[in-house]
Amino acid sequence: MGWIIAIIVGGLIGWLASKVMGTSEGIIANIIVGIIGSSLGRWIFGDLLGIGSAWKAGSFSLAGLAFGVLGAVILLWILKKIGIVK
Repeated sequence: MGWIIAIIVGGLIGWLASKVMGTSEGIIANIIVGIIGSSLGRWIFGDLLGIGSAWKAGSFSLAGLAFGVLGAVILLWILKKIGIVK
Protein backbone atom coordinates (compact mmCIF):
# COMPACT_ATOMS: atom_id res chain seq x y z
CA MET A 1 0.00 0.00 0.00
CA GLY A 2 2.92 2.36 0.71
CA TRP A 3 4.16 2.18 -2.88
CA ILE A 4 0.74 3.07 -4.24
CA ILE A 5 0.57 6.16 -2.02
CA ALA A 6 4.15 7.10 -3.01
CA ILE A 7 3.23 6.85 -6.70
CA ILE A 8 0.05 8.92 -6.28
CA VAL A 9 1.68 11.63 -4.13
CA GLY A 10 4.80 11.60 -6.33
CA GLY A 11 2.65 12.06 -9.42
CA LEU A 12 0.79 14.96 -7.82
CA ILE A 13 4.03 16.64 -6.70
CA GLY A 14 5.65 16.09 -10.11
CA TRP A 15 2.60 17.44 -11.91
CA LEU A 16 2.49 20.58 -9.72
CA ALA A 17 6.23 21.14 -10.22
CA SER A 18 5.88 20.73 -14.00
CA LYS A 19 3.12 23.36 -14.01
CA VAL A 20 5.34 25.75 -12.04
CA MET A 21 8.32 25.16 -14.36
CA GLY A 22 6.29 25.06 -17.59
CA THR A 23 7.33 21.56 -18.62
CA SER A 24 5.26 18.62 -19.83
CA GLU A 25 7.07 15.29 -19.83
CA GLY A 26 4.29 12.78 -19.09
CA ILE A 27 2.86 10.90 -16.14
CA ILE A 28 5.79 8.51 -15.58
CA ALA A 29 8.27 11.40 -15.60
CA ASN A 30 6.01 13.33 -13.20
CA ILE A 31 5.99 10.40 -10.78
CA ILE A 32 9.77 10.01 -10.94
CA VAL A 33 10.39 13.75 -10.58
CA GLY A 34 7.90 13.91 -7.71
CA ILE A 35 9.49 11.08 -5.75
CA ILE A 36 13.10 12.19 -6.32
CA GLY A 37 12.15 15.86 -5.83
CA SER A 38 10.52 15.07 -2.49
CA SER A 39 13.71 13.37 -1.32
CA LEU A 40 15.72 16.35 -2.56
CA GLY A 41 13.38 18.77 -0.76
CA ARG A 42 13.65 16.80 2.47
CA TRP A 43 17.46 16.77 2.19
CA ILE A 44 17.90 20.46 1.29
CA PHE A 45 15.30 21.99 3.58
CA GLY A 46 15.36 19.42 6.39
CA ASP A 47 18.97 18.30 6.68
CA LEU A 48 20.91 21.25 5.30
CA LEU A 49 18.73 24.17 6.38
CA GLY A 50 17.21 22.55 9.48
CA ILE A 51 13.58 23.42 8.76
CA GLY A 52 11.61 21.03 10.95
CA SER A 53 8.48 20.67 8.85
CA ALA A 54 10.58 19.75 5.78
CA TRP A 55 10.83 16.22 7.18
CA LYS A 56 7.25 15.76 5.96
CA ALA A 57 8.32 16.29 2.32
CA GLY A 58 6.49 13.84 0.13
CA SER A 59 3.74 13.07 2.63
CA PHE A 60 0.12 13.86 1.98
CA SER A 61 -0.03 17.03 4.09
CA LEU A 62 0.23 20.71 3.23
CA ALA A 63 3.84 20.99 4.45
CA GLY A 64 4.74 17.68 2.80
CA LEU A 65 3.35 18.74 -0.55
CA ALA A 66 4.91 22.21 -0.32
CA PHE A 67 8.44 20.97 0.42
CA GLY A 68 8.01 18.13 -2.08
CA VAL A 69 7.04 20.58 -4.81
CA LEU A 70 9.94 22.89 -3.89
CA GLY A 71 12.36 19.99 -4.18
CA ALA A 72 10.82 18.88 -7.48
CA VAL A 73 11.02 22.43 -8.85
CA ILE A 74 14.73 22.53 -7.94
CA LEU A 75 15.21 19.15 -9.63
CA LEU A 76 13.42 20.31 -12.79
CA TRP A 77 15.48 23.51 -12.83
CA ILE A 78 18.69 21.45 -12.68
CA LEU A 79 17.42 19.11 -15.41
CA LYS A 80 16.53 22.11 -17.60
CA LYS A 81 20.02 23.59 -17.14
CA ILE A 82 21.62 20.26 -18.10
CA GLY A 83 19.32 19.99 -21.12
CA ILE A 84 17.48 16.80 -20.19
CA VAL A 85 14.09 18.54 -19.84
CA LYS A 86 12.83 21.19 -22.23
